[in-house]
Amino acid sequence: MSGLISVDEAIAHLVAYRPAPVTETVPLADALGRTLAVDVAARVTLPPHDASAMDGYAVRIADIANAGTILQVIGEAPAGTPFKGSVGAGEAVRIFTGSAIPEGADHVLIQEHATRNGDRLTATEAETAPRHIRRAGIDFKSGETLLHAGQKLGPAEIAVAAAADHATLSVHKRLRLAILANGDELRPPGSDPAKGDVVSSNSLGLAALIHSWGGEVHDLGIATDSVESIQALIRQAHAADIILPVGGASVGDHDHMVQAFKSLGLTRIFQKIAVKPGKPTWFGLLGNQRVLGMPGNPASAIVCAHLFLKPLIATSLQLDLVNAHITHALAANGPRESFLRCVASVTDGIGYTVEVLPNQDSSLIKPFLQANCLVRRECNATALHSGDLVQVLLI
Repeated sequence: MSGLISVDEAIAHLVAYRPAPVTETVPLADALGRTLAVDVAARVTLPPHDASAMDGYAVRIADIANAGTILQVIGEAPAGTPFKGSVGAGEAVRIFTGSAIPEGADHVLIQEHATRNGDRLTATEAETAPRHIRRAGIDFKSGETLLHAGQKLGPAEIAVAAAADHATLSVHKRLRLAILANGDELRPPGSDPAKGDVVSSNSLGLAALIHSWGGEVHDLGIATDSVESIQALIRQAHAADIILPVGGASVGDHDHMVQAFKSLGLTRIFQKIAVKPGKPTWFGLLGNQRVLGMPGNPASAIVCAHLFLKPLIATSLQLDLVNAHITHALAANGPRESFLRCVASVTDGIGYTVEVLPNQDSSLIKPFLQANCLVRRECNATALHSGDLVQVLLI
């Protein structure tokens, strides 16, 4: 495919070529942040039996309709050790939070409403309605589907799976991404760059996003501005599902990234996107590997990761946009679809309001300390006034 394609066309291609998920089974302790591959049904009922919600005594409600009633304590039932008999008229069993309710009892007389002298128990208040019993299965029942395939597993999902008696879960295997930076001027952080050098930040920033989206990262390092250097690092990415070359895709004399991939057999799917920032973003196939070429400018790389990398590795099939009211006038847009870094907030009675940050230069990283969303501007969109609605991608 040649020429510029739209953002939506690019996303459609990326979704179509998304690597097929592979399932693996992991211990529950290692499942946090993973995507569930199959539904999870409860293997047990919770609570497994009628259980006391308080410390006190298991009694029959009919026996304590009057204050001052005296009952005979016939035993106790610590949690995990049910009382083996049954509670008859005028009888009580000492019970604790979580203990199984003995047969015959239909109420828990809390210890604050009773006095005890040896085996004699006096109810200090009249009670007429059964209380303080958690019925079996009020949380969930054996066989009930609790979690669904496609869910991202957070702390609550892990806790539910554990309570449902699952020691392992079937999850999607993490996609492996290899990041390849390129540029004679690039130096790793902490290397005290000389005049003309640039500290390389893209690889670490993109790696952090990939980890947050559930992928694994192999940083291939920085290739110099030569086809041979780039090829050498590409060959180290043989285990990756997706290779992420960063930079080197413009039209300068020292931009060799695409040429290096082509010489190794790359099939290009698209070569440019009508978007600002991020026009040089490209995509292709290298054997069974996907290759998504990212812009070298830091802001462009981060914006394009949200727009194009996330649909390739995560579960989002399209841009998850919300409407917001812009707080100030905005000039008309040019011929490329634009995504502007901005700050969104929620205003009572209005919903989302959004302010576009003043400097949108594609080389600037610091604005991302403030930006929590991107305003989407269609090609040749007209000027906007304060209060007008815009589409926003929350990041």
